[in-house]
Amino acid sequence: MRSTVVLALLGALVLAVSGCGDTVIDDVKAEETLKDSLEKSLHEKIKEVDCPSGVKVEAGKTFTCTVVFSPGKEAIATLKIRDSEADLSVVGLKPKANAGKANE
Repeated sequence: MRSTVVLALLGALVLAVSGCGDTVIDDVKAEETLKDSLEKSLHEKIKEVDCPSGVKVEAGKTFTCTVVFSPGKEAIATLKIRDSEADLSVVGLKPKANAGKANE
């Protein structure tokens, strides 16, 4: 997986408003959009995408999502919030370290 292959723009995502009045990324919409974008750009089937909930919309901020490919391999996608409209860009995609081994 090369991060340069995945620099596709995800476009504007639907925003959700939390009870605190902060505008946050709609994690379900982000997961769906990222899955579709990666499948098209990598020509590979994605089994699952898991993005965190409650990510505040702040231009320039990055966050990561876990991507599970059909054969079972996993990767970490780094997304960057481009503006206050929650436009996102994929800025990185790296293989996930073995989750079964903890670094202590």
